[in-house]
Amino acid sequence: MAKIQVILTQDVAGQGRKGDLITVSDGYAHNFLIKNKKGMIATEEELKKIENRKKREEKKLQEDKEKSIELKKQLESKKIEIGVKIGENGKLFGAITNKEVSAAIEQIFGVAIDRKKIECNIKSLGEHIAVIKLHTDVKAEVKVVAKAQ
Repeated sequence: MAKIQVILTQDVAGQGRKGDLITVSDGYAHNFLIKNKKGMIATEEELKKIENRKKREEKKLQEDKEKSIELKKQLESKKIEIGVKIGENGKLFGAITNKEVSAAIEQIFGVAIDRKKIECNIKSLGEHIAVIKLHTDVKAEVKVVAKAQ
């Protein structure tokens, strides 16, 4: 039984993910993978294309990480002050949300950060830390000061 190498063009259960190079029987390759456009025969040209694509993706990931590290330094350099309403006993009305922190960062630094990437739980006056996920490996800890208005 002849075996051939196939590059997957889609995820195939039990075989691999899109872009993977797999070795399968000749019949399976032609009768299922290629016929259903789930794979193509691995030629030198196609293997080079995949190699180049992977290099570009790695380079882009590295550039994104470097940008995130620069942004982290910028964000951690200043404190963010947010004015809040307080009750008679000095307690906050509600809490400072990640949406408010995101808006304050955009106003101060001119950088839009998705509120879903911000973790904060600020329910009292004073200085607190908000964690911002900038990249899979980069988290910034921003000082947020809750001040009475």
